[in-house]
Amino acid sequence: MPNASYEEKLQAFGRLLQIMDELREKCPWDRKQTLQSLRHLTIEETYELADAILSNDLNGVREEIGDLMLHMVFYAKIASEQGAFDIADALHALCDKLIARHPHIYGDVQVADDEEVKRNWEQLKLREGKRSLLSGVPNSLPAMVKAFRMQEKVSQIGFEWDNTEQAWEKIQEELAELQYNIQNNAPPSETEDELGDVLFTLVNFARFIGIEPEAALERANRKFKYRFEYIEAHAPRPLAEMTPAEMDALWDEAKRTEKKRSAAPDDGNAPARPLGE
Repeated sequence: MPNASYEEKLQAFGRLLQIMDELREKCPWDRKQTLQSLRHLTIEETYELADAILSNDLNGVREEIGDLMLHMVFYAKIASEQGAFDIADALHALCDKLIARHPHIYGDVQVADDEEVKRNWEQLKLREGKRSLLSGVPNSLPAMVKAFRMQEKVSQIGFEWDNTEQAWEKIQEELAELQYNIQNNAPPSETEDELGDVLFTLVNFARFIGIEPEAALERANRKFKYRFEYIEAHAPRPLAEMTPAEMDALWDEAKRTEKKRSAAPDDGNAPARPLGE
C-alpha cells in the first residue's frame, strides 16, 4: 500500500506498538531481551538493509525497514519499563531536533543549496553543546565509513583540499611514502601507518568525486566473490591442481557471464586478482 493515507500510517504504527506490548508480556524470548542483548541483532539488521539497498531489492528494503522499526520500538519499550523514556519521548525529541536544525524551513534563515544546509546543521550541533564536529561519529563504525564521515564533517568548515587535483596529489604522496617503507624494510608498524594513510586519502578522494567508498568496495567484494565462485564451479579439476593461467581464463569467462546478471553488472573494473594479469 505505497499510497496509504496519513491515518493508515498512524494505524499501522499503533498496531506495531500494540503487538510489541503483547510480545513483551506474553513471549518468553521477548520478555528476556535487554538493550544489550538486542544491540548485535540491530547491527545485523542494519547490514541486511544495506545489502538490500545495494542489490536494489525493494521488497527486501521494505522488510528490513520493518525489522529495524521493530528494534526501535523494542528499545523504547524496555526504556519505558525502566522509567527512562518511551517512544513518544524519543519521537518528540527527534521532531524538536529536526525543527531546530532546519531554520530555513521553520524559521527565517535563507540557504543557497544543500551544502549550506549541511554546514548550518553542523554549526547548530556545536551550539547545542557538542564538543567537536567529530563527536557525532560513533567509535564503533567500520573504519572506512568512519573515515568518510569524519572527512565529510570537517569539510563543512572548509578543512579539506581545494580541488580534486590536490586530493589526488595527496594519494600519490602517501603511495610514495608507503613504497619507500616497503623498499627500505621499515618496521611493520610504520608500514601499517603508511598503508592506513593511503586508504584514508583514497576515501577522501572518493568523497571528492561523489562516490561512497564503502558501497564501492562492497560492489568489488561481490564481483570478486561471484567470479571466484564461478572458477570453483567450472574448474575441470581441483583448484590446487590448476595453473594460474587456467584459473585466469575462467576468471575472464566469469567477467563475460557477469554482464548478464542484473544484480551486479560488470563495469569492467575488476578488483586486483592475486594471480596477476
